Amino acid sequence: MKMRRFLALGTLLLITLALGGCGYNDFQRLDEQTKAAWSEVLNQYQRRADLVPNIVATVKGEADFEQETLTRVVEARAKATAVQVTPETLNNPEAFNKFQQAQGELSGALSRLMAVSERYPTLQANQGFRDLRVTLEGTENRITVARNRYIQTVQDYNVLARSFPTNLTAMAFSYAPKPSFTVANEAQISTPPTVDFGASKAKP
Repeated sequence: MKMRRFLALGTLLLITLALGGCGYNDFQRLDEQTKAAWSEVLNQYQRRADLVPNIVATVKGEADFEQETLTRVVEARAKATAVQVTPETLNNPEAFNKFQQAQGELSGALSRLMAVSERYPTLQANQGFRDLRVTLEGTENRITVARNRYIQTVQDYNVLARSFPTNLTAMAFSYAPKPSFTVANEAQISTPPTVDFGASKAKP
């Protein structure tokens, strides 16, 4: 009986050492870090989405403002917030790409709105609008930081999943590489939408 217990404990110890030596614990650590980094990305995107209604409401007060630009912002926000994000999104490249595409469209629409707003001196003089622009710029910077952290964490996880001998552990436990932001988007996020705080341009 004692011998069986000794053998069982010995086997358990060997399994524990094998898992530790093959990166099992590293997979757990990086998986949790990836989830935390992704949560921060979502928090910052939500922060931006919450700003949009206030920005749109302020701009609507400007006479003759381009309605097409406003419509695009409203539609892009609706599309971005409609994308369902679940924990499985991190392991589903198709769902991940759909999410980042929707967020990219909102980024583009907001950039266009900020650019067009430069043509309206009274809007530029609106303190509420200026405050919203500052908040938006800060949020875009936070999004950039959060996304870059996520990209780095995913890179570390994917290197572990593809390297020998930890790739054997990945195959054994079905640890597939995680999707990340595309190369084009990585280049784009390094330059947040430009917000010009200089003198307002005269309305044509």
